[in-house]
Amino acid sequence: MILRDKPGVRELLFATRGSIILKVLPQVGVVAGWSLLIYLLDKHWAPLTHPNIAPFTVFGIALSLFLGFRNNAAYERWWEARKLWGQLIADMRALGRETGLFLGPPARRERVLRLALSFVHLHRANLRRVADGKAKEWVGALPAGPHPPCAALDAMAEELTLAAREGTLDGYGQRALSQRLAAITYAQAGCERIANTPLPYVYSLLIFRTVWLYCLLLPLGLIDTAGWLTPVFAGVVAYVFFGLAEVTEELGHPFGPTPNGLPLDAMCRTVEISLAPHLGLTPPEPVRPVDYLLT
Repeated sequence: MILRDKPGVRELLFATRGSIILKVLPQVGVVAGWSLLIYLLDKHWAPLTHPNIAPFTVFGIALSLFLGFRNNAAYERWWEARKLWGQLIADMRALGRETGLFLGPPARRERVLRLALSFVHLHRANLRRVADGKAKEWVGALPAGPHPPCAALDAMAEELTLAAREGTLDGYGQRALSQRLAAITYAQAGCERIANTPLPYVYSLLIFRTVWLYCLLLPLGLIDTAGWLTPVFAGVVAYVFFGLAEVTEELGHPFGPTPNGLPLDAMCRTVEISLAPHLGLTPPEPVRPVDYLLT
């Protein structure tokens, strides 16, 4: 996630961190080069058909509406993912307090909280589809299972069951903590639903095909009015449309390692800071942005 103040003129013109300019620059270059070729052919070789600009206006409005609809759908996924992680952080903080209230043995309480910290790191690694060893920093031997985050939650539930059998966790505390684990599970499942169910592929296919078609035909409608500036105007239009399409792709994958993805490392560190006092540990420093990028 990019964290910076409102950009000034210099940043608006030259900032690349968090921008999609580098990703769409090849497409913009192709469109501008194609437009220049069309202009030169029309000017110096053989006159081409010059259609009226009105159809391109209607076409562009329809394309803008479709891009806006898809961008809204992608942002809704991004925002829901952020809310789920916010809820997960709140549940982890509540878990730290509730274990202090209901779990008697300090060793059992520490085991549950360490498993909780392992879970958030395993959950992050699962969403990003990366291998991560930070979970082992909190639990030496991670619970075995086909789905590591669920295995950590199952181990937490087992600790609560053992405490109840030993009589160190009463019925009210058992119910409260089991409901807390259920809330964590709901947030986990919501994140996995977003990660495993991307925007329909047919949307991406239709968008990029239509944008390419529009941008390659547009120079024919600009030659009469724009003249030698046709490549410039066509390049600007290509930047807008391909840029919107690329932004949608990034927002549609909120857990990805892109500059506009969610800062899962920083949110996991927030959980560590919140639970450290309950473990008798010194809270670590928050994750700081590097070159405006918070991971």
